[in-house]
Amino acid sequence: MPDQTHAPIPGELGSTIKAVRFHGRGDLRLDELAVPDPQPGEVRLRPLAAGICGTDAHILQGEFPATCPVVLGHEVAGVVDAVGSGVKDLAEGDLVTVQPNTCCGVCRHCRMGREHLCTELRAYGVHLNGGFSEAMVVSARAVYRLTSGIDPRLGCLAEPVACCVHGMDRLAARSGSTVLVIGAGLIGVILTRLARLAGAGEIVVSEPQPSRRASALDFGADSVIDPRQGDVRELAVTHSQGFEFVVDAVGSTSTFEQAIGAAARGGTILVFGVAAVSATANVRPFDIYARELTIVGSFINPYTHDRAVDLLPQMGLDKLHIEAFPLREFQQAFDAQASGVAAKVELLPQR
Repeated sequence: MPDQTHAPIPGELGSTIKAVRFHGRGDLRLDELAVPDPQPGEVRLRPLAAGICGTDAHILQGEFPATCPVVLGHEVAGVVDAVGSGVKDLAEGDLVTVQPNTCCGVCRHCRMGREHLCTELRAYGVHLNGGFSEAMVVSARAVYRLTSGIDPRLGCLAEPVACCVHGMDRLAARSGSTVLVIGAGLIGVILTRLARLAGAGEIVVSEPQPSRRASALDFGADSVIDPRQGDVRELAVTHSQGFEFVVDAVGSTSTFEQAIGAAARGGTILVFGVAAVSATANVRPFDIYARELTIVGSFINPYTHDRAVDLLPQMGLDKLHIEAFPLREFQQAFDAQASGVAAKVELLPQR
């Protein structure tokens, strides 16, 4: 974890700001934009930290749909800089995080309380300008106060934690059950920690990188395994029967197939990692039928951001290796994210 202090916010905004914008596959630029003004019901933030997510990398590679051009960055912590008319309970100087997803409010899914499945879903940093910027404007209903004094580099992780909370809700693992987490990147260790907090009996993490296996143990795994060195189904903890609950925290054809194979009869598999849109897997429908497997997906963070903010102090995320870069070094930051050396890479727009 880098130094916990952060630079003070510079003085008043000028007439323009700098922002990292996506212009098409492989085309990311540091642009100069007009300062956005909050409209009624909106607030303007000065982002202090914005995480580079796997989704950002997929967008840049043309593997995830996004508006073009758009300022990327949907994992954001910052300070309220200005408030539009009608905004209550938020004031200039508040340290906040952003729940980035917006919905239409009128489609069938929205009216059934499933806003994350909205047919007109839009997200800051994907379809609307996000946090890789010296300033951004968001709906006030998307803003959540952070605990006073929390480092923004941890505060911006409320968004991935919120997504993981929803994933754990979908998995519905029972206390004392056996859990396998495939992958020990940021998402894998967050899910491991949440499984431990939820009372899982035995948690095993499968991860090829030694440093990530060590991190998984720090976050609550009982044991770790290198998938290249053995079959997880043969572990003593499963009695060669497989795991009751399996999480694919990677998002690839091979890890999805591994998850199916590692599940016990009657087991539940959570598909959490984001695979490429075109990816397909070799799965036997008969296997799902005969073993009575349950496969659930988990998409974004409906109604879980508030819980994530409350959970942040218990997550131990300060133990992570986080690399942070100023906005002008966005290319180096994306290279660092692609290398996988750090658990998390972030941009610091005010540096």
